[in-house]
Amino acid sequence: MLITRAPVRISFAGGGTDLPAYYLNHGGAVVSTTIDKYFYVFLNVGGDDSLQITSSDYRTFYRHDTDLPLIFDGDLSLPRAILGHFGLARGISMFLASEIPPGTGLGSSSTVAVAIIKAVTTARGLFLSKQQIAELACQIEIEKMGEPIGKQDQYAAAFGDLNLIQFRADGVTVEPLRIAPEIRRELERNILLFFTGSTREAASILKAQKQSSEQNEPRVLDALDAVKAMAFEAKTLLERGDLAQFGRLLDKGWQHKKRFAAGISTPLIDECYRLALANGALGGKVTGAGGGGFLMLYCEVACQPAVTQALEAKGLKRMDFRFESEGARVLVNAGMRIQ
Repeated sequence: MLITRAPVRISFAGGGTDLPAYYLNHGGAVVSTTIDKYFYVFLNVGGDDSLQITSSDYRTFYRHDTDLPLIFDGDLSLPRAILGHFGLARGISMFLASEIPPGTGLGSSSTVAVAIIKAVTTARGLFLSKQQIAELACQIEIEKMGEPIGKQDQYAAAFGDLNLIQFRADGVTVEPLRIAPEIRRELERNILLFFTGSTREAASILKAQKQSSEQNEPRVLDALDAVKAMAFEAKTLLERGDLAQFGRLLDKGWQHKKRFAAGISTPLIDECYRLALANGALGGKVTGAGGGGFLMLYCEVACQPAVTQALEAKGLKRMDFRFESEGARVLVNAGMRIQ
């Protein structure tokens, strides 16, 4: 058996500028951190010539037992596309499980890709770098499958930690932030995540943003330019230790993010965000493309009980977490090899 895991991420600033429709012309930048909520892959050499994939999150199962190539459509299309990329269609059993529900804005789909690639390449004896794993995940999701997504989630999951990630036509760079340990601990204590109770399909929001970027709509491009600049400002504030101003910056970023496309916020999210600010939070945003998932807030410890009580009264659920710094890794390797 081979077991791998990869972490999901929180994006603080610059989200949306990692889409090719924007960064190929303007360059993009995000500041994000991974957290200790993971996607797991359990890989076994099967007892027969079939290929079997089981997903606990989607409660679905796929079996392939013909000589035909794997087709990556329908259920479990992403793991099928990755296995097909490596020419694997027989003799494998794969089980997939996550600590975070799909569609919650923490980058879970790309985390899936990174964790599966880490498992398959390890089993094949191909020791890819973090950069190579992230780029291969991008290639399969964006180029092969045609998903209207960006690149930040793949790089966050592969590298782990708190980073400035920059996107340009000639490649992606990952720069760890230089933050004093006590500032990092305080930042971790002051970030809150509340599950809104709803998941969403990000594709429609991202497609609308992609179209706006390609058509050079001034309103959307101005907002993207602003949040890209905020990524560099966030890096400066965090490295300086000015966490209160960082919290306020999150609010500015959220106001710009809502200009990217329709559906990014909802009446419930708007109401809960106003409640959070009224009870002492300094800023925040909805994770991922928007429309549901988690509401992320910067809130100093003294105000956290009031914010938590107010939002839980609205039906939101607070999720505890810690930052993590490892990225994708192998947990168990019992010497399994796939030829």
